[in-house]
Amino acid sequence: MKRKAIFLDRDGTINPDPGYISNSDDFNLFDGVAESLAAIKKAGYLLILISNQSGIARKLITPEALDKIHEKLQKLLKPYDAEFDAIYFCPHHPDFPYEGITDCNCRKPKPGMILQAIKDWGIDPSLSYMAGDRDSDIKAGIKSSVEPVLISKSPSEKYPETRHFQNMQDFVKWLLSGTL
Repeated sequence: MKRKAIFLDRDGTINPDPGYISNSDDFNLFDGVAESLAAIKKAGYLLILISNQSGIARKLITPEALDKIHEKLQKLLKPYDAEFDAIYFCPHHPDFPYEGITDCNCRKPKPGMILQAIKDWGIDPSLSYMAGDRDSDIKAGIKSSVEPVLISKSPSEKYPETRHFQNMQDFVKWLLSGTL
């Protein structure tokens, strides 16, 4: 049996994006996100984080510091039973080699992280969504046959047909209106 999932971008979607977050003390969730993610899990969706983290290639953050940020993320979500089932991140950047790699298939808008999660978790793309705040998130969803959803103050000019929500709460309200 194939599973359904919500693939989520991190910075700007579930937490404020002040630039490269390199310290877990600077990481906080948007209001209402933990409750929204809990409702998604309760409805039977897997929660999969899909995040470009080129700060690693740029030497703005270490992999260990990123691990601490993700540990804090999971700790913030635990009281709500809303932890991510998996976290995928791309450390690469086309202008900054990381472990000798500049051209990868995981950096959004490429679909590599989503496709890997689909394979790893037995996910049915047709039952799943990719929610993010940028056109690169939309494009990664399209390329992986997962319906994209834009979480942003304004709709995408490049992808005006993409479902658009002001925040996670509005997205979850829409999502669950047909599943509960």
